[in-house]
Amino acid sequence: MDRNWAYLLGRLAIGLSFFGHGLVRLPKLAGFSNWMMGQFSKSALPDFLVLPFSYALPVLEFASGLLILIGLFTRQSLLLAGAVSLALIFGTTMIENWEALVSQLIHVAFLAFLLAYLPLNIYAIDNKLKK
Repeated sequence: MDRNWAYLLGRLAIGLSFFGHGLVRLPKLAGFSNWMMGQFSKSALPDFLVLPFSYALPVLEFASGLLILIGLFTRQSLLLAGAVSLALIFGTTMIENWEALVSQLIHVAFLAFLLAYLPLNIYAIDNKLKK
């Protein structure tokens, strides 16, 4: 059915986005963390919150993206990606980076759509595990 293929296309797109974000940041984790700390240096968010998040973010992006891509624990992975996105939106507003906000909102819209239409997720490892 075309709707199942459309769902797969959307799932792969958002999965690749999260996976790619994490993949390129993991090898340069310390540099990414330093960059993020610099971005938030003048925000109201304290370093003791920003620093661990800057190290966790690429891992969470990579893991949620990979799981979404392969369709394993899809509901939980979409919720994890949504929680990460909400944290990013909060941080983005704290540093008034309105340009980045648009992309983050689009990610949340994709995640919300995929959650709302989860029964269309037939091309996924989740379905193989149910049998």
